Amino acid sequence: MMKGCEVLLKHNSSETLSYNGVMVITTSPLVKTYTLQEFWDLPEPSDHSKLELIKGVLYMSPPPDETHDDAVSEVHKHLQRQIDQCGYDGTIYTPRAALWIDDDTYLEPDLMYVSGELKKRMKPNHRTTADIVVEVVSKSSAVYDRKTKADTYRAMKVRELWLVDIDMKEVEVRSFETGRTMVYPGNASLHSEVLPRIEICISNIFS
Repeated sequence: MMKGCEVLLKHNSSETLSYNGVMVITTSPLVKTYTLQEFWDLPEPSDHSKLELIKGVLYMSPPPDETHDDAVSEVHKHLQRQIDQCGYDGTIYTPRAALWIDDDTYLEPDLMYVSGELKKRMKPNHRTTADIVVEVVSKSSAVYDRKTKADTYRAMKVRELWLVDIDMKEVEVRSFETGRTMVYPGNASLHSEVLPRIEICISNIFS
């Protein structure tokens, strides 16, 4: 059984691949790669681990625990409340809603917000990007969420990424449009460049 988030490898030699000018993964010509259809045909892992696909390479992360689920639930609740109060349109999607592009990349964020305007620009039943993606980060998933997955979201034209750190009890907000990153500790209120009128008290997420 794999610990943390692992890429399913045949060999540990490597080369760097680029997608849309962004270095998104380190992989090898000897790694087993999958098309989306092959990925969708895979059986569900018996331990309910999450499978994702980046440029044909399969990644597996352990099933979330209660602390992770609580954080996702709190972010969803407070973000939805702020969207409603501030008069923004759009939808918050929960697991297992996904983003996928081309024939070889498929990711399932913990949460994502898609505005009404962006939804109109995408084909029905095919989300290729999002305005905001939320990932709840733990020690076991930190490298994957902060690097591999984050760079892939940037390549997919996601506008903003929230990294909710359940160990540090803080939220890092990365604006891929401006290149700006802000880290909000537990005594601060989160602000978003995508949704500039919202304000979420970080302590509420971890209460």
